[in-house]
Amino acid sequence: MAASIYPEYPPQTTPEQSDYLLSNLKDWSSAHGLAVRPSPTFVGEDIDPSGVLANPAPVTLFPSPFPAACFQEAREIQTVYNELYAVIAQDEEWLKEIVEELLDVDDFIAKLWEIHRSVKREGYIQDLTLGLFRSDYMIHVEPSRPSPQPEIKQVEFNTIASSFGGLSSQVSLLHKYLLSISAYPSSTSSLINADFLPPNPTIQSLTSGLAAAHTAYGPSKSPQSLPLCVLFVVQPKERNVFDQRLLEYQLQTTHSTPTFRLSFTDVLQHTQISSSDPNRPLHYLPPHSPTTPFEVSVLYFRAGYSPSDYPDPTSWTARLHLERSAAIKCPSILTHLAGSKKVQQVLATPSSPHLSRFLFDSATATRVRDTFAAIYPLDDSPAGRRAKDLATNPESAKRYVLKPQREGGGNNIYRAAIPGFLASISEQKWKGYILMEIIEPPALNNSILRNGKVESGGVIGELGVYGVCLWRNRRGDVKEGRGQDGAKEASKAANILQNFEAGYLLRTKGVESEEGGVAAGFGAVDSCLLV
Repeated sequence: MAASIYPEYPPQTTPEQSDYLLSNLKDWSSAHGLAVRPSPTFVGEDIDPSGVLANPAPVTLFPSPFPAACFQEAREIQTVYNELYAVIAQDEEWLKEIVEELLDVDDFIAKLWEIHRSVKREGYIQDLTLGLFRSDYMIHVEPSRPSPQPEIKQVEFNTIASSFGGLSSQVSLLHKYLLSISAYPSSTSSLINADFLPPNPTIQSLTSGLAAAHTAYGPSKSPQSLPLCVLFVVQPKERNVFDQRLLEYQLQTTHSTPTFRLSFTDVLQHTQISSSDPNRPLHYLPPHSPTTPFEVSVLYFRAGYSPSDYPDPTSWTARLHLERSAAIKCPSILTHLAGSKKVQQVLATPSSPHLSRFLFDSATATRVRDTFAAIYPLDDSPAGRRAKDLATNPESAKRYVLKPQREGGGNNIYRAAIPGFLASISEQKWKGYILMEIIEPPALNNSILRNGKVESGGVIGELGVYGVCLWRNRRGDVKEGRGQDGAKEASKAANILQNFEAGYLLRTKGVESEEGGVAAGFGAVDSCLLV
């Protein structure tokens, strides 16, 4: 970890000040949906067999200092990233080359690709795609420089189930509320100031994207016109349900859009596509009222990103069933694949020519490239052979993290654990991983409330910037090619209808934790205090 670039923080509080802060924090969180279902390790099923309990989500007591210039850059570049991944998702030939490197070592990626091939053989019926993206960064301070300036370095780009948009809006409001009731010591008034707490309308922005896709779908495509709805596809027994519900309620109340949620395990039971209808509208039959069907305009996947969501062949049949329908997918199967770590690696490997295929404006490409940390393949290319040497050397491995092609927390292998892990698997499977240089964030302290207990000490923050992108696919327009001509071909294909930055998420974790997933139990939701 790099030396601190922040003022002394957080402020010291008296026992009375702490009691006042915590009681208000817990009550406000529960009253405003800043909550999660308790983990079974915290509240066993024998105590809560009906799953009715909720507790405040893990949150920081104070907003965390974050460099204002880095915050602004991350937000400003989001629309570039939105369009970049929209174009990648349409460049099937290029994506095919990337994915095919993984087919024999990653069954999950292989099955996703096979769904694309199956739908392509039948013919895609929907040419609109919605992306609710999130680009995650950490502040990096290069320790080898004498007077280093903080800069953002991308951790990953999420194209499916980019969570915590609901809770991130609420924690920003929470910290502003605590400031407004003088829950923070008066000695911090020059630092914790409303002017330095940026607005965070993530709920409004993400639901605006869903509503735009719902409108773009147009009228019912069923022979007998049906009412339209947005369908959230979710995991069973979802603990992070309130984060999702905040978006649902906003859609219902602000946009008057009927919105339902359906467990991924129940997709085939409660949705239908008529075999005789060439338009393939997706019908949803609500279990509470199966005689009043809806036509699904938008499928919003909050499940399906992990192999654990596909325990049997029926699960894959369900994903294929949804993908071949006329509903607008958020994301489509190709957009899901575009978010794989392998794509990130191919773009970010030092001296890689691939970014210029999609971003032919050199200034824009340089701006994006400056956000990349060094990432390497573990294959037989020159960069891959170098990465193998780095990863298998116990000393050099301490500077790296090994990542599989997975979303969600808890999948990565860090530092000294890398050589032993690689030795435990066949070398043929190594190419299913990428090797990424560890980002060195500046030292910072804060306090986190988790499961009713306060933990104080060193923390690390990870900034996620949300983006909304709705585009019309022009399949077949993107030809195989490289360099500027390939980039222009790809850019033509990006018929962008909506493209905007959509708020932010700050996740904070203890310095002893390598992972940052809040739902996975590693981190806490936080908000930015710009410095």
